[in-house]
Formats: sequence, structure tokens, C-alpha cells
Amino acid sequence: MKKFEDYFLAFNRWALILILAAMSVIIFTNVVLRYTTNQSIEWAEEVARHMMIWLTFIGCGPVLRYGGHIAIDNLQDSMPTRAAQALRIVIALLVTAFCVFCIWFGLQYMDRTQYQITPATQISFAWVYLALPLGMGMTLIHWLLIVRSYIGRREFASDAHFDATASASL
Repeated sequence: MKKFEDYFLAFNRWALILILAAMSVIIFTNVVLRYTTNQSIEWAEEVARHMMIWLTFIGCGPVLRYGGHIAIDNLQDSMPTRAAQALRIVIALLVTAFCVFCIWFGLQYMDRTQYQITPATQISFAWVYLALPLGMGMTLIHWLLIVRSYIGRREFASDAHFDATASASL
């Protein structure tokens, strides 16, 4: 399972790196062309916007994995250990239900928009909205990989690249 987790996290990180790099190159090239030749790439803004959507949903899982989403910890801090653990079980069930709902809703939304096409690139909006179910599916996998340590010890993942506990104390 550890090997799967390592490969999955590496895949997720590289997907984020590649999407962000491509988006940056497209926007930079468009700005340079606009100011040097008075011409711009007609599809650049649309593609960059769609890449930002993909970046957001694909990046949601690693942020959750490292405890980077906004949370209010005061209630857990003020409760006895057993009660705080019960609260974390409720939170875990709610996060899991939210991910499943988003996957289901995202698939429904893709189905409803499959015949609409984007203005500049002329692709189906379903490809753009695939980011929601795919990203939330990946988020659910990240969540399931860390949920035991979250419930038991209120710990998030940390590795050589990122330490959630240290960053939370800033």
C-alpha cells in the first residue's frame, strides 16, 4: 500500500507541475505576443482558465492530505480526548460524503454539458468539467490514505517536501 501511495502522490504532483507549467507558458507567450506584435493567441485565455479549473481540483487532494485546507480546531482542542476523536470520526464521514457527492454531481454535470462546446477550442465542456469528478476521486483516495492517522492522532501526512504540523504553527 505504501508503494501505491508513493506512486499516486508522485503522479498527482507531476500532473500539477505539468498543468501549472503549461498554463504559465501559454499565458507568458500570449502576453509577449500581445505587446510585441499586437496579436494574441485567441484560445490562450480559455485554455488557461480550463487549466486553472483542472489545477484546482487535481490539487485539492494533496492539500487535504497535508492539512492545508481551512479548519477550526478550537472545538477539538477544548474537548476530552475521546470526544475529540468522536468529532473527528464525524468530520471524516462528512468529508467522505462530500467527496462522493462531488464525484456523483460532477458526473451528472458532465452528462448535462457534453453537447455544449467551448467557444475558442471547440471541445466539449464535459472535458472541462471532468476535473470535478476526477479531482474529487483523487481527493477521496488521498483522504482514505490518511484518515486513520487523522482520526486516531489528529495527524496529517508529512514528508521531505512538506510538514503540515510545522506549517500549521506559522
